Amino acid sequence: MNSKICGVITSINNPTPAIEKFADMDGLTLVVVGDKKTPRDWNYNGVTYLSVEKQMDVSPKLAEGLPWNHYARKMIGYIWAIKNTQCDIVYDTDDDNIPKKNWMVPNFADHYNYVNAKDYVNIYQHFSDKHIWPRGFPLSLIRNEYYSVFNNMTTHNLEVGIWQSLADGDPDVDAIYRLVSNEACIFNENEPVVLGEGSICPFNSQNTFFSREAFPLLYIPSTVTFRFCDILRGLIAQPILWTLGLHLGFTKATVFQERNAHNYFHDFISEVPMYLNVEQVISSVVKRVSARFSCAENLAMSYEALLDLKIVEKSELELVEKWLESLK
Repeated sequence: MNSKICGVITSINNPTPAIEKFADMDGLTLVVVGDKKTPRDWNYNGVTYLSVEKQMDVSPKLAEGLPWNHYARKMIGYIWAIKNTQCDIVYDTDDDNIPKKNWMVPNFADHYNYVNAKDYVNIYQHFSDKHIWPRGFPLSLIRNEYYSVFNNMTTHNLEVGIWQSLADGDPDVDAIYRLVSNEACIFNENEPVVLGEGSICPFNSQNTFFSREAFPLLYIPSTVTFRFCDILRGLIAQPILWTLGLHLGFTKATVFQERNAHNYFHDFISEVPMYLNVEQVISSVVKRVSARFSCAENLAMSYEALLDLKIVEKSELELVEKWLESLK
């Protein structure tokens, strides 16, 4: 790894096999963010652990404003990584995603296969022959076929702002898929694909890399449901990337999930607001952002647009402001 990279994980468990493997990687700094449910004696050699108390030292205003026992507390880890490691890349994953032998950090500038569809694209049809779709993909489109899009790709020299590497198992699919099929997703090891401006596909926080230019887009909303929060982050991020001349890319699966316990029906209930709002999130953010503004300004204006639609609550805007203050 030529770039400085910091991995951020939040956990309420004792050190897992995933954390053990990431902690042993050369060139990867690892920080784990705790919560009130995390064992108080959490410790693992070579890992920085941010306890409930230490989080207040990293970013007092943000730490005080974020809800406890919520995935959004991971943002304290992002702040720590950016301030204390001078990292070029923040790597986002969870404590049940075990890195495979092919785990790698993708290049953020290179020649890549390029999709210029100007619409939603089910990227999984490039990496799988199964009928699967990303969590957050509009349900009205899940039966559409996109194979012709991938058969007609061109190659371009591109700058990527965010990479989503896939995950074998089932973290990249939604509760509907799990309730109907529940067959583990094992993706094909096909070449990376980069989406052009206007080409949209939801991405999550399971195995994801953010470049320095995209650091403000790490913000995780806390006034939407748990199964929606990282997907909403990804939907907002894409139009803002376009204003920066950057792209979203997808690569083959480089982790395998040994899944923590889940109730799939409860997951489905948590995903309903996501599916009710996914398309209007994109349309409202596209109308609001502009290359005339900075990444941080576009992020703030995006959440103002979502407040107008009542997708987020007013307190979200206050947290966005605290997040951006912490990044300065």
